[in-house]
Amino acid sequence: MKTLTSTLALLALSACAVGPNYKTPAPLPPAQTSLIETATNTAVTSAPVESQWWHLFDDPVLDRLVIRALEHNTDVRIAAANLRRARGALSEARAAALPTTTTSGQYTRSRSVVNFGQGLTGFTQDSFKLGFDANYELDLFGGVRRSIEASRGEIEVAAAGLDAARVSIAAETALTYANACSTGAQAQVARETVALQEKTLTLTQRLLSGGRNTQRDVDQSVVLVEQARAQAASFEAERRASLYALAVLTGDPPSSFDTDAAACITPPQVRKPIAIGDGQAMLARRPDVRQAERQLAADTARIGVATASLYPSISILGGLSSTGLKPSDIGTSDSFGYSIGPLISWNFPFSGAARARVRQSKATAEGSLGSFDKAVLTALQETEQALARLKGAIDREASLSRAMKASDSAAFIAEKRFGSGADSFLQLLDAQRSRADARAALADAQAARAEAQVALFKALGGGWEGAPDPVRVPPQGDK
Repeated sequence: MKTLTSTLALLALSACAVGPNYKTPAPLPPAQTSLIETATNTAVTSAPVESQWWHLFDDPVLDRLVIRALEHNTDVRIAAANLRRARGALSEARAAALPTTTTSGQYTRSRSVVNFGQGLTGFTQDSFKLGFDANYELDLFGGVRRSIEASRGEIEVAAAGLDAARVSIAAETALTYANACSTGAQAQVARETVALQEKTLTLTQRLLSGGRNTQRDVDQSVVLVEQARAQAASFEAERRASLYALAVLTGDPPSSFDTDAAACITPPQVRKPIAIGDGQAMLARRPDVRQAERQLAADTARIGVATASLYPSISILGGLSSTGLKPSDIGTSDSFGYSIGPLISWNFPFSGAARARVRQSKATAEGSLGSFDKAVLTALQETEQALARLKGAIDREASLSRAMKASDSAAFIAEKRFGSGADSFLQLLDAQRSRADARAALADAQAARAEAQVALFKALGGGWEGAPDPVRVPPQGDK
């Protein structure tokens, strides 16, 4: 026993974990991660990104909706459950490094028949037995350690997935709220246009009665009124659709849409330059990049798990039992028995199955490396695109704002001149049509700017810091 114990101790000390040791991929050089769009974009600054970016819109309704979505959204709850499941898997992997034990109790009543030469004689006998067995596998080649390493990586993958869900849901909630406000504003503009066109129609009908206009002029005016009404109905339908989507994002049925959001007619806007940090900080912050890197680490560890199966498995088996013919015999010195010794097993990898699993694990890790590289490039692409689109949206809004002011002035002058007989009806219609188009275009530009700002925040990958944990809904029967 002393020799066996010493040998096993030496084996344990000399044990090593097979398979490659994980190394974090080298970061891209600063020249390749610099955000080139920041050089000409006055709407952003290089200051560090602020957490909970939705507060920058300075809209209490939006703040409340985002917080509620982060607490109750179903996608966030699913991601949180996946994290808890990964933690459970780590506990299971750690348990493999501990001895396994089994306790047993047995009662047997048997009857035997014996022939002593004078006929058959039956004997009835009771037997009682208590047993305790232990099995401890020596992790000589690191299969268990690699499995624990992989499980830790999976936990970090799930944690990054939860952060990614939070970023996505916060952005989707803000975007849906902005759409509800924008379509509400566009519907209001369309209704104001209807009112203006109705005044023109009334004037045209009055002039027709006085002999100054024709029925064609009246019909053309009716066309403009009905077109404006059609636009108002379309925008109103989109507004209600956004409200229903917003309710579901916050974990409520569509019928329970938020009344404050329903009353919004001003798209939320960030009025100051947005802090975006730098490219390296963005890559470190993006949950999808962290998720891809941690998945690569977990898959690299699983190569070691597969490689360890190529080597023998050595376990220490031990058992203790107490047997007696009656319950009082259990526990006496004469009733005890024991067994102890090593067990060496080998799956004979020469069949090729174990080596095939190693090749599969290596291929999986290679694919994860490709996924990580793709995540890095995608993050840079999305951020550059968001910056470019934000600059374009701001410039477009400024131009259309000037165009609307000019069209309002032109329409006002045309109405006065038409009323005095200086301009024709076609000139009036053209001025009013231009004004309606300019107002609709400006409302659309304001919606596009809000969408571009939210898209930039999403591309930057922050905002979940300090966010509330999702509300856990226990499964049926869970107490």
